[in-house]
Amino acid sequence: MRISSVSILFIAFAALAGCTMAPKYTRPAAPVPAAWPEGEAYKQTAATDNKPLADIPWQDFFVDENLRKLIALALENNRDLRVAALNIERSRAQYRIRRSDLFPKVDATADGSVQRISDDLSTTGRGDTVDQYSVGLGVSSYELDLFGRVRSLKDQALEQYLATEQARRSVQISLVAEVAANYLTLAADRERLKLARETLESQQSSYNLTKNRFDAGVSSALDLHQARTSVESARVDIARYTTLVAQDENALNLVVGAPVPAGLRPSALTETLTAMKDFTTGLPSDVLLQRPDILQAENLLKGANANIGAARANFFPRITLISSVGFGSNELSGLFTGDSFTWSFAPRITLPIFTAGENQANLDVAQTDRDIAVAQYEKTIQTAFREVADALAQRGTIDDQLSAQQAFTDATAETHNLSQLRYERGVDNYLQVLDAQRALYGAQQNLIGVRLVRLLNQATIYKVLGGGSK
Repeated sequence: MRISSVSILFIAFAALAGCTMAPKYTRPAAPVPAAWPEGEAYKQTAATDNKPLADIPWQDFFVDENLRKLIALALENNRDLRVAALNIERSRAQYRIRRSDLFPKVDATADGSVQRISDDLSTTGRGDTVDQYSVGLGVSSYELDLFGRVRSLKDQALEQYLATEQARRSVQISLVAEVAANYLTLAADRERLKLARETLESQQSSYNLTKNRFDAGVSSALDLHQARTSVESARVDIARYTTLVAQDENALNLVVGAPVPAGLRPSALTETLTAMKDFTTGLPSDVLLQRPDILQAENLLKGANANIGAARANFFPRITLISSVGFGSNELSGLFTGDSFTWSFAPRITLPIFTAGENQANLDVAQTDRDIAVAQYEKTIQTAFREVADALAQRGTIDDQLSAQQAFTDATAETHNLSQLRYERGVDNYLQVLDAQRALYGAQQNLIGVRLVRLLNQATIYKVLGGGSK
C-alpha cells in the first residue's frame, strides 16, 4: 500500500510539472495592409501558376553559371554564415542544459576520513582514532517543477534555439543576394571602365584630328584645347573606374570568403539574370510569414512569453529533493558487509515571504520584455512589407526607365554624329562637338547604371520575398 501511495504522488507531480504559468501565446496581428500597394508605380500582373519565390532554390532562380559557382563558394566559406551556424550549435547546447534541469541528476560518491580524537574531547576520557568510509548514489537539489518554472526556462531556451536557426536562414538569404549584387556591380564597373577606355581612344583620335587641323591653320587654339579637355576627362574616368573595379573585386572576395578565381569574374553585365519572366507575389500574410527574419522575431517573442511563466512561478513555493543511498562503515574492509546499508531523504520546501519586491520586479521585467518583443516583431513585419513594396515599385517602372534611357542614348549618339560632321565641314565650332561627346558619354554611362538597377531589382525581389534559403 505504501508503494502505491508513492506512485500516485509521483504521478501527480508529473502532471503538475507538465503545466506552466506562462500566458497563452497568441500571434499579434500583422500591422500592415492585407494587400500590396497599388498605383501608377506598381506593375499589374495576372495571376500565375508559378511557385512562390520562397519555394524556388537559388540554383533554379539564377541562370548565370559563374554566379552559381560563386554563390556555392560563398555558402561554403563565408564567415558570417559560419558564425550563424555556430550560434545554432551554441543555442542547441543551452537548450539541452535547460532541458536537463527537468530530470534528477544522480551522482556517485565515495568518501573516506580518518580522525584522531584527543583524550579531552573523547567521551570515554581516552583518545581514539575514528575511521569512516562510504560509497553511494545521490540526487542533489532536484526541484519538483510543480509550477512550471524550470519548464518555462526550458521553453525559452527552445525558442532561442529556433530563433538562431531562422537567423542562419536570414544570413543565407542575404548572402545569396549580396553575392549577386557584388557580382553585378563588378560587371557594371567593368563595362564602365571599358566604355571609358573606348571613349579615350575616340577622344584621342578627335584630338589628333583637331591638332592636324590646327597645324594646317583650319582650327583655332580654342578648338585644340577643348579637344584636349575631353582626352583628360576620359583619363580621369579610367583611373576612377580602375579603382572601383579593384574595390568591387575586394568586396566580392570578402563576401565569398575566399579569393575569387579570375575565370569566375564577370566581364560585362548579363542581360538575363534569371529565366523567370513573371512570378506571383501572393498576399502579404502568406509571403511575410515565410521570411525567416519574421519567424526569428516571433520565436524571440515566444521566448519572452515563456519567461513570464518563470517569473510568475517565483511567487510560489519550491520543493527540492535531496537523497542518497549507499554503504558506510568504520572499516574499509567492512564497507559492503554486514549492516552497512545507509540512506537519506531530505526534501526541502522554500516559500518566499519577503523579497523586498524582487519577484514582482522580475515579473515586471519579463512582461516588459514581452511587450518589447511584440513591438520588435511588428516592426520587423512593417520593415519587410516596405522592402517588398519598394522592390515591386521599382520593378513596375524599371523597364520603362530602361526603354527611355536606351532611346535617349540612341538619340544622343545620332546628335554626336551629326555635330561631328558639321564640325568637319566647318559649319559649327568644336564646342558643339564637345557638348555632344559629353552628352553621349553620360548617356552611355547612365544606360549601364539603369541596366544594373534592373538586374539588382530581380535579385532584391527574390530576397525580400523569402527566396535563397534552400
